[in-house]
Amino acid sequence: MTRGNLKLSPTEGALFAPYPSNSAADSRDRMAILIDGANLFYSASYLGIEVDYVRLLKTLAGNRQLLRSYFYTGVDPKNDKQRGFLLWLNRNGYRVISKDLAQVSDGSRRANLHVEIAVDMLRLADHCDTVTLLSGDGHLAYAVDALSYRGVRVELVSLQSMTSDTLIDLADHYMDLAELQDHICKQS
Repeated sequence: MTRGNLKLSPTEGALFAPYPSNSAADSRDRMAILIDGANLFYSASYLGIEVDYVRLLKTLAGNRQLLRSYFYTGVDPKNDKQRGFLLWLNRNGYRVISKDLAQVSDGSRRANLHVEIAVDMLRLADHCDTVTLLSGDGHLAYAVDALSYRGVRVELVSLQSMTSDTLIDLADHYMDLAELQDHICKQS
């Protein structure tokens, strides 16, 4: 299967194994991946790794049919390096959903993309068997619960120390990102 410039073969990247190894069932599983970019950035910083975003998709998709992968992030419109990175993501298998960073009262800058993630999860419900969410944000718990009630299997990937317990409890399968770090980090 090809998504952008990303080529996924049925045997590549089967390191994330949410199901018993029945490759016939896995290859028919239609799935989408939704990544909270800020959550992944802070998790990777905590782990001390630099993420290889192509390996990340291959690892999370495994043998399954990846219909779409989304990357949600706040953007500094004046940051050319960030714009270049997001363009690269867009050309390498990701649909980038972004908002300009806004100044908050504590002086930091943030972009809240919870609504966009929740809406996209529900939009995908009629097209996917599985949604893999890479986020630990408890604000997404209600949307994850709604997705489950629609019959979609929800896989959650995040650092346990940075993840809402409610979100973990609602997911059909949870994987600590620390367990995947060797499979998703850039290789020298």
